Amino acid sequence: MTTLTTAPSTKANFASDPLHLIDVDHVQFYVGNAKQAAFFYAHCFGFQIEQVSDLTSGSREASHYLLTQGNIRFILTSALSSTHHAAMEVAQYGDGVKDIAFTVFDAEKAWEKAIRNGAQSAYEPRVFKDEHGTVTMAGIRTFGRVCHTFVSRTGAYELTKVKEGGLFMPRFRRFDTSSGSAGAGGVNPILTINEHNKKHPCGLKYVDHLVGNVEYGKMNEWVKFYEDVLEFRMFKHFDDKDIATDFSALMSKVMSSGQGLIKIPINEPAPGKRKSQVQEYLDWHANTPGVQHLALRTDDELASIAALRGRGVDFLLLPDAYYEKVWDRVNGMLTAHGHQAVREDHEAVRKLGILVDADDEGYLLQLFTKPLQDRPTLFFEIICRRGSQSFGKGNFKALFEALEMEQAKRGNL
Repeated sequence: MTTLTTAPSTKANFASDPLHLIDVDHVQFYVGNAKQAAFFYAHCFGFQIEQVSDLTSGSREASHYLLTQGNIRFILTSALSSTHHAAMEVAQYGDGVKDIAFTVFDAEKAWEKAIRNGAQSAYEPRVFKDEHGTVTMAGIRTFGRVCHTFVSRTGAYELTKVKEGGLFMPRFRRFDTSSGSAGAGGVNPILTINEHNKKHPCGLKYVDHLVGNVEYGKMNEWVKFYEDVLEFRMFKHFDDKDIATDFSALMSKVMSSGQGLIKIPINEPAPGKRKSQVQEYLDWHANTPGVQHLALRTDDELASIAALRGRGVDFLLLPDAYYEKVWDRVNGMLTAHGHQAVREDHEAVRKLGILVDADDEGYLLQLFTKPLQDRPTLFFEIICRRGSQSFGKGNFKALFEALEMEQAKRGNL
């Protein structure tokens, strides 16, 4: 549910630990039409449509588009036949996250250790190889439809080279001046939007965390899974007293990898007068657990939100009353812990509708999009951290009330 990557570790002394997670290799989405989805994420969120693996590059079963921004790598996958598992999942669940993949030193050894620790295999180790290098992948199942893939790379496919623009893996090709189809007047639409995004960046750096929704009573089961199988630890715990309104509530436990690079909050619904956002997600996700949202980190919340709003991204709306109390609460907490007050312009924060919270380590700014597709399932969070490593506990009530307003509009509250 949450995955983070700040300064990935590559120190040799960690290589003996098969489950040492170096980085978030990529997040894979299953979508109905990868080409169209690529343009949505490029136009609305500023991603580069960097590479593709499709019929033109020898991929006969599915099309895969690589989108990048900062250290974020999305793979958008759509099936080329009705029997491909991506087609069947999209029909059942709609567009959404299928796989959170981790870079490791040895994918096969990581998979073997996870299986010994009690994981169920999603697929056995596969090696993709050509004259330039190898990519080894092996997957385990986690909550609901979601998998974790372990990825190890050699040669031209090493992650450091991928980050520099190298090919993602065999059977991928770049979009450049000599590839892709041109429209009227010889204009390539992918190159056009990529060039626009380079000149007008949105400032998204990496995946801060990734949140999963599971059924009522199942949260602790998946907490134990991450502790036993992937050797994570519990980082934070929020109960229904922390995350509640007059009508709905949820409980959440945040799991963190040993190195603290990967954080995955796990949510379950809690009893309430009406339906929680977690239960609404499950209702519209074939009653199957899955990824509720990705939190994408920026170093400048105001600039990123302004850029995204300018591109048409639809965010949750907060009542003006929120800003009547937030500054005393947040700056009071910061002062009490010896930190400076929020340095961003308060009026600009209000106009952009951004949420602010603080803890003993500092403060954060965050804002949540509305669902990214017709089903009220997956959405994004845009987050900027000024010391705080929490998740906006002080904003939970205001956020839930905004979510409930949207649920009521959909007839799902």
